[in-house]
Amino acid sequence: MSEENLQPENRMGYAPVKGLLLKMSFPLMISMFVQAAYNIVDSMFVSWINEDALTAVSMCFPIQALILAFAIGTAVGMSALISRYLGAKRFDRANKVAQNGIFLAFATYLLFLLIGMAAHPFIAFQTKNARIVEYGSTYLSIVCTLSIMVFLQLCVERLLQSTGKTSYILLIQGSGAIINIIMDPILIFGLLGAPKLGVAGAAIATIFGQTFAALLGVYLNIKKNTELKISMKGFRPDLHIIKEIYQIGVPSIIMQAVGSVMVFFLNLILGGFSSTAVATFGAYFKLQSFIFMPVFGLNNGVVPIVAYNYGARKKDRLLEASRLSTRYAVMIMTVGMLLFWVIPNVFLGIFDASDKMLAIGIPALRIISVGFPLAGYAIMKGSVFQALGKSIYSMNISIIRQLVVLLPAAFLLSRLGEVTYVWLAFPIAEIVGLTFSIIYSRKIHREMIDVL
Repeated sequence: MSEENLQPENRMGYAPVKGLLLKMSFPLMISMFVQAAYNIVDSMFVSWINEDALTAVSMCFPIQALILAFAIGTAVGMSALISRYLGAKRFDRANKVAQNGIFLAFATYLLFLLIGMAAHPFIAFQTKNARIVEYGSTYLSIVCTLSIMVFLQLCVERLLQSTGKTSYILLIQGSGAIINIIMDPILIFGLLGAPKLGVAGAAIATIFGQTFAALLGVYLNIKKNTELKISMKGFRPDLHIIKEIYQIGVPSIIMQAVGSVMVFFLNLILGGFSSTAVATFGAYFKLQSFIFMPVFGLNNGVVPIVAYNYGARKKDRLLEASRLSTRYAVMIMTVGMLLFWVIPNVFLGIFDASDKMLAIGIPALRIISVGFPLAGYAIMKGSVFQALGKSIYSMNISIIRQLVVLLPAAFLLSRLGEVTYVWLAFPIAEIVGLTFSIIYSRKIHREMIDVL
């Protein structure tokens, strides 16, 4: 009997799409929501040290975003490829992709081990404030040199996602975030007999959470992910599979790395006004994750559905998953926009915002959030690009939106002399991003989907 006949069809190929999408996405959305809440609480505790500490952590964000860019991009390429091979009943190939994905996670970590050694000059380039430099270099060196855990965590999460077992990801991310939140005040402020470590304590608490989540993810893959038979015994890297992973993953890496570059240069632009402007932007980035993270959870839930049904040549299911996910994403982002307009002072109060920070932050949240619904549409169209192996389209949109439009617009608007004008660059960039998302979506339909 052939291997194909021994394997039952995955539910992604036959379950009602609406229920399947909600069942696969909801745990991811909740886990992302928990992750966003953790990010906010983490920065809240740091802000209680002082505003300089919040500014320092904000200046570290571009490198942290770069770590996530490589970790997520590699895992995304691996996951989409596994789902596609499972849909096509090529199970041996799916296992080999998983092996090479794990190898790449460890190999890529070595880059950030080296970057961690250059933390001090990276922060010093952005500010001359000695206390901010000290805080920032301490925090960044810890999160870089121990970033192996975030690479491993994201890898094992995407292995579960690729086979549709997204409910376990909630357990992984949720438990890691809770441990992080518990450890934050203990290590930052020296509670329960622990040493008072300040900003270093926030970094170490992050590593604690990531380590627990990664190890739990390894255990769940061994015990629950029976569709993949992963063994690294006798493993040798397969250059052809690595190429396939990065054909999907590199555009995602570049797309997220572009965000890192954008934040770095925008911090420099805002630093020309004040360190409070930089801290405000850092606070905004934590707050916007509260809205964006559930949408990214929806994105992660729909990708394997689209990839599987494309591999299985089930056009109607693919289209229905795309339509529903886009509708839900725009709804979530619209609610987020309304919240940012109605209670921006409440959100900023989480970070113990001074009157100066409120004066900068309230108009910032209101202006930037105008583009949220447009971003929701673009994110979900990007999930289809990613699932069909056309992540390069999302990469192009990201580069145009953030580097070609947003940064130059922010710089030119900053020349008007008021920091409030800088925030207008965000909705301008989202309009451009929406336009290109529509263009590429039509191209995908014409060349790949309509011919199924």
